[in-house]
Amino acid sequence: MKLASYNIRKAIGLDRRRDPARILDVVNQIGADVIVLQEADKRLGPRPTALPRQLIADHTDYVPVDLAVSAVSIGWHGNAILVRKGTTVSDPQRIELPGLEPRGAVSAVIADRLRVVGVHLGLMRRHRHGQLRQIRQALEHCDRPTAVLGDFNEWSPNAGLEEFHGQFEIVAPGKSYHASRPMAALDRIGLSHELALKRGGVVETKLARIASDHLPIWVEVGLPD
Repeated sequence: MKLASYNIRKAIGLDRRRDPARILDVVNQIGADVIVLQEADKRLGPRPTALPRQLIADHTDYVPVDLAVSAVSIGWHGNAILVRKGTTVSDPQRIELPGLEPRGAVSAVIADRLRVVGVHLGLMRRHRHGQLRQIRQALEHCDRPTAVLGDFNEWSPNAGLEEFHGQFEIVAPGKSYHASRPMAALDRIGLSHELALKRGGVVETKLARIASDHLPIWVEVGLPD
């Protein structure tokens, strides 16, 4: 199964244009089975989606997982999960996260075989530690292999994610930020030990380099029988 994560910056590109169709072109280029998005909804008011549902339906082979608490959003705290049309999805969850600014994670079981968790962690490391602990606690009784994908906001390649040690292998497929000149692997994936990492990478197409300030990351994983 191919999994991906993409911080779309509310569909605002490096040319300062809000262009949701361009973001969806990048999503189509990724070609993943499941794509976790960050900053998929605007921040103010009822948090309307930056990617209109009808545009997703017309422009892609994906549908959003039912995680929103508002009819105008596709996610929660900006986190959304897209799956291929026809994919079985169950047990959607929203996970409240501690911190100075409002944060949350989203989760769902995909095809009854894999739990996917989407995250966008805080800017301060001490807040990220608490958020990772909360996510790990929320997954304590999970009976499926699990992948946690998102913008971890951690600049260090070797520190800051200790709460996941022992339960997840943290994968940084490559440098994904800043899209114009990638210098940091802010976007990462945590894989539970039942999952076999086959390969992974960063989408570095010309379009991806302008559509957002982050580049998408992806992995292919083998699921247990």
